[in-house]
Amino acid sequence: MGRGDLSDQEWARLEPHLPKRGRRGGRWKSHRTVINGILFRLWTGIPWRDLPARFGKWKTVHDRHRRWSTDGTWAKILRAVQADADAEGRIDWSVVSVDSTVCRAHQHAAGAHHRPARIPGRRARPAEHRLDEAISRSRGGFTTKIHLASDGRCRPLAFLVTPGQWGDAPHLIAVLDRIRAPRPAGGHPRMRPNYLCADKAYSSRRNRRYLRRRQIRHTIPERRDQRANRRRLSSRGGRPVGFDRARYARRNEVERTINALKGFRAVATRYDRAFVFHGTVALAAIRLWIC
Repeated sequence: MGRGDLSDQEWARLEPHLPKRGRRGGRWKSHRTVINGILFRLWTGIPWRDLPARFGKWKTVHDRHRRWSTDGTWAKILRAVQADADAEGRIDWSVVSVDSTVCRAHQHAAGAHHRPARIPGRRARPAEHRLDEAISRSRGGFTTKIHLASDGRCRPLAFLVTPGQWGDAPHLIAVLDRIRAPRPAGGHPRMRPNYLCADKAYSSRRNRRYLRRRQIRHTIPERRDQRANRRRLSSRGGRPVGFDRARYARRNEVERTINALKGFRAVATRYDRAFVFHGTVALAAIRLWIC
């Protein structure tokens, strides 16, 4: 077994959720070898053409990753792996934390605008297609932002990819709405955490109303300007927000999750188009769940 390859235990957790048939009805070949090649590139961030020969043809590895990113297969596998973990009691719903991180985007990440991305053999656009390619220009160059929710054991529950200059607060609801752990026995999937922690960048009336409506207890510090405005309005400004210092200290769990994700070089630096990069982040999340 090479460095970064799936162990037998990890393969046993992943294999039941892999697609059995290809686009034309034929069976996929050498799933484990190809996925190990995709994971090797995920770890190292090397160009696809430079993959070691032990993984077979580089184009086979590249095409399978691109196809599964395009049709949302990686996202479906991630939910299935999370469902298994929830059934085994391995998800810590007690405190879920939300944060974001910025990734540098390589100059090749934008793709070619005159060649719209499509699913091979279909007319539909990719599952995570974005017209803006989730890239923005800042002083540091081209950047992409990953908005992330993690459980209490430092594993990703849901994420969203946006341009790097987009704010955090407007995307809290979108990230929480993506939390979905299906139940193998049937019934509604688990979507609501017991408690939520986030930093002051997520402090807004809209977010607090949403959390109260869903009956999610939370600790989000109030920004200084919001606090001053509330005091200026006196009784019309409402009550001060609650703050649980002990639970807020657990916000480091989402930061540790981000560090684990960015340990994969193909996540820390984005080399692919938006829908392929979304599949890359989903694969990194799967790797963290099955290890």
